[in-house]
Amino acid sequence: MPLAPDLAELLARARADLRMGVPVVLQGAAGGALVLAAEVLEPRRLAAVQAMGAPDLVLTARRAETLKARAYDGEVARVVLPAGADAAWVQGLADPKDDLTMPMKGPLETRRGGDASLQRLAVTLCKSARMLPAAVVLPLEYPEGLAPRETLTLIDADVAAPHMLTLAALDHVVSARVPLRAAEQARLHIFRPEDGSEEHYAVEIGRPDRHAPVLARLHSACFTGDLLGSLKCDCGPQLNAALAQMGQEGAGVLLYLNQEGRGIGLANKMRAYALQDQGFDTVEANHRLGFEDDERDFRLGAEILRRMGFGAVRLLTNNPAKIAMMERCGIEVTERVPLKVGETSHNAAYLAVKAAKSGHLL
Repeated sequence: MPLAPDLAELLARARADLRMGVPVVLQGAAGGALVLAAEVLEPRRLAAVQAMGAPDLVLTARRAETLKARAYDGEVARVVLPAGADAAWVQGLADPKDDLTMPMKGPLETRRGGDASLQRLAVTLCKSARMLPAAVVLPLEYPEGLAPRETLTLIDADVAAPHMLTLAALDHVVSARVPLRAAEQARLHIFRPEDGSEEHYAVEIGRPDRHAPVLARLHSACFTGDLLGSLKCDCGPQLNAALAQMGQEGAGVLLYLNQEGRGIGLANKMRAYALQDQGFDTVEANHRLGFEDDERDFRLGAEILRRMGFGAVRLLTNNPAKIAMMERCGIEVTERVPLKVGETSHNAAYLAVKAAKSGHLL
C-alpha cells in the first residue's frame, strides 16, 4: 500500500500550510506558481519571493471591483506589485477593514493576457482554507525543483482544479441517542468528509419513514446565533423552532452543516460584521471582502439525506436556493414549510436585505 498522500490529502496539507503562512507550489500545463495567502503574509517571505521574481497579488473580481481594478481574467484580477510594495500594502488591498479611512489605494495595474488558471486555483485554495480570498502568486519556470528543495507542498494543478469543484465523499462515522429538550427520542449522526474538511451533523428526531417525505431543515452553523444568542441574525430562533416543530410532529431530520457565515468562515463573518458597522449591508460586506453573496454548498445536505435513506422532504426554509439545489440533486421537495421567527430590532435590516437581494421569502 503506498504511503504517499493522495490529492485530497495534499490539498488538506496545502490549506493548513497557507493558514500558517507557508507557501505551496502549483504545477500544471500552464506552468508553475508559488502561492502565499495574503492574509498571513510575512515580510520576510514576501521579500524572499520578490527576490525570485515579480509576484502578483491575485484578488477576486468582487474585491477588484471595490478597488476599481480591472479584472481581465474574469473571476480574478492579477494586481501588479509596484516597486517597494511590502506586506502591509498587500494586506491593505486584501482586507477591506480600512477602505473608508484609507480609500486611496491606486491606481492599480492589473495584468491581462496569458493563462490565469493557476491564479484562480490559488484564490480557491485560500477561500477553501476559510481565509480572505487573496493570494500572492509568483510564476515559476521549474516548480518541480523548488518544492522538494524547500520542502513545500506540491499540487498538480490540472488535477486539483476540477477536484475542488467536486463534493468530497462523506463517511458516516457514528450515531448515538441524544435526548433533547425538543425531543427525547433523538439521535445525532456524524458525517466526515474524506477531504479533511469540517464534519457535518444530522439530528434525527423519532423514526422518520424513509418512504415518505420527511420534515427536514438544512441549517448552516452559526456560532454567534446558535450558541451565543446573537440578535444580529435569526439563526438561533430558526434552529430551536425547527427542532421544536419536529418534536411536536414526532419525526424529522435537521442537518447541521458547518458552513459558518454563508460559507466564508467565522473570522470572515466577523470581518463582514465590522463592515456592516461601517454602514454596508450583508451582501455589500461579502462583496467588499471578495466573496459572493452566498458561498455555501447545499449539495452537502442532499448527499447526507441520501445517505440516511431519504428521497423526499418537506423543507423548513425561507430560502428558494435550498429548494432548487435539493431538486437538482435528486431530493424531491414536496412542500416548503415557512420558518419565520427571530426578527428583532437588531436584525430587521439584515432580514430585509436577505429578502430584497437574496430572494428569501420573509
